[in-house]
This record gives sequence, C-alpha cells and structure tokens, in this order.
Amino acid sequence: MEAIVHLASETGTGQSMYEISRYAQENVQGTAELMQVLATTPGHAVQRVLLASSRSVYGEGAYLRASDGQRLTPAARSAAALKSHQWDPTCPDSGEVLQLVATREEDRTAPSSIYAATKLMQEDLLRITCDSTGIGYGILRLQNVYGEGQSLKNPYTGILSIFSTKIRRGLELPIFEDGLESRDFVHVSDVAAAFAAALARPKAPDTVINVGSGRATSVLEMATALARAFDATPNTRITGEYRLGDIRHNAADITRLHDVLGLEPQIDLQQGLNRFATWVQDQPLPEDLLAQANAELKARNMMG
Repeated sequence: MEAIVHLASETGTGQSMYEISRYAQENVQGTAELMQVLATTPGHAVQRVLLASSRSVYGEGAYLRASDGQRLTPAARSAAALKSHQWDPTCPDSGEVLQLVATREEDRTAPSSIYAATKLMQEDLLRITCDSTGIGYGILRLQNVYGEGQSLKNPYTGILSIFSTKIRRGLELPIFEDGLESRDFVHVSDVAAAFAAALARPKAPDTVINVGSGRATSVLEMATALARAFDATPNTRITGEYRLGDIRHNAADITRLHDVLGLEPQIDLQQGLNRFATWVQDQPLPEDLLAQANAELKARNMMG
C-alpha cells in the first residue's frame, strides 16, 4: 500500500455540539490511531496520506470591511446575535456589516462547532506526523459536497438529502434564517477528481487545498433549483430559525486547486442537481426525520 485516502469521520455540525465525546473519539482518536501505525510500523510502503478535511475549520471565513477594504475573519456569530436575527457578521470595531469574499487556505482557522474542531485536529495530527516521518501528505478542505450516492437518511447532515425527501413527499421546504445564507456546493465527482489528482501527481501536495465550486449559492436559490430538478414547483418557507454553530456564508478561493492540482470544477450546480435528482428518484423514499432532529436540537438549546 503506497497511499492512504482518509475519508472516515463522524459528520453533522448540530449533533456534534452535544455528542462531544463521540465526535472526538471517532474523528480525533481514530486519526491518531492511523498516525500511530504509520509512525511506528517499520518497513511500510506508504508514501503519502490524503485527508478529507472540511471548510468548517475556517468558521465564518473571510470578509471585507467596506469602509477601508481590510480583510477580516470574524468570530462566530453569538447566540444573542442570532436570537435578535442579526444574521450577517459585523465588524467588532465599527459595527458595520461585512462583505463576503472567497476564503483562502492561509486565512485564519476558527472552528465554531465541535465537528469543525475535530477536523482541524485531524489536519494537525496528519501534518505533524507526516512531516516528522517523511511521508507526503495533502489536506483537501471540502466545501458542501453533494451528489449521487450520498446518505438520504441522516437528518443532521446534507441539506439536499433533507430537501429531496420533502420534495418527493410533497412537503414544504423550511429554510433557516432569512434564506440568504450561502454555501459553496461542490459535486462529488469534482471532489473525487481532486483526490485522484492529488494521488497521481509525482510529488505529494504537502499543503492544504480548498475543493469547491468557488461560488456562493444561497440556500433559497439552491432549494428552488433542486425543486426544478425534480420537476416540482418550489414550496419554500423562510422560518427565521437558526442553529448554533452554523456559519452565515461560504465561498472558497480555488486558485490553489488549479495551480497545484490543475483542476477546475466541471459540474455546475443545476447540472449536478439534475444528476442528483435522477439518482434519488430510483432510491427508496426515506422517512422525513427533520422535525424530530430539530426537536432534539431545541431541547438541548442548540436551535432557536
């Protein structure tokens, strides 16, 4: 075995906030066990390790202060701000609303959930171990991955899975906050291509690489496009609800994806949603568990 692609992880931002020990055990200790084997097993042939990390390690990511153009990485939105429906991050000094820009790999990491904290620890465990043992590595910070084959049953992860079940059942799509929160949706085939390229290049990347579309899409826009993919009339409702640990916006700077791996995203959002919808309609219809999951979050004061 010459290379390892480390994809194993517990996922789900909301769930991680009250299953702290389990997330740390699976994500952090699990990665530590792998690194222990690589560091102490003589004569193994592993030459590089690739980690599926997450854009969540950035927290809110990068913004600009319009008054002077300064680039900032704001802290996580507070519970008080969310409760008062102050959705957009603001400058702690001037109070002005900040403008989203694409997050670069060198921007500050500031996890705002337990899940994100465990992913950042995975990165450190991998980088430090590989540096000390001479093993090549690559850390791919995946944006919001979707596509054929994803789980349709976990109500804590994958907004497209949740919405696809509701569309198939003829139910409305409840959208948190004001619906303008955005994500960088990247199709799974583009993610697979990034891992393949990182494996195939003669030398390991030995760096962090954002893997995304490079475009921020609002949740309301995505929900409308997903309904179109199912040939359904969009039935959305802005709820004003929120989850602690959620970010407001997300867009990746994918310059390094091009410069290091020679890649550009190939699947645009509507094309990817059409492929996803075609696959979903051949799958068994899952139970709609969103209300149950939200009730659990509210009972634990993780949702408002």
